[in-house]
Amino acid sequence: MKTVIVCASVSHGNTRRVAAAMAQVLGANVVSPEQADLTELADADLVGFGSGVFYTRLHPRLTDLVKALPPGRGRAFVFATSGLPEIPPAPFTRPLVQLLEGKGFQVEGSFSCRGFDTWTPFKLVGGINKQRPNTEDLAAAQAFAGRLRDRQGPVS
Repeated sequence: MKTVIVCASVSHGNTRRVAAAMAQVLGANVVSPEQADLTELADADLVGFGSGVFYTRLHPRLTDLVKALPPGRGRAFVFATSGLPEIPPAPFTRPLVQLLEGKGFQVEGSFSCRGFDTWTPFKLVGGINKQRPNTEDLAAAQAFAGRLRDRQGPVS
């Protein structure tokens, strides 16, 4: 199975660590939105899209890439790291999932975990979630990736 993971990890490398953990399981290449080759994404069996969360949204470089994708078909997943927990009625990943579905992707699931965050109010205390993503978070990311690899249906 050919898999590509597109990852925008800009502050502390939180999301890149999660992407690398998933890539080990999926045998995937991890690329930034700027490095993503549209032909490679179209030819992949599974494409992951992930970033840190900025003001309750995924990084604009990632969403801009998805908006620029031509309509097509394929399997995808979305992942995120954030300093604060998701609010269940409005998960951080939902807008990107909806964009991907609008492009014709079958979104197989999403994953999120906490990450080290030094956003302005948290910077005053040295940041929050200093040890995240931790070993358990990365193991959960790998388990999620394993379910993506092993199943053809939706996972969460």
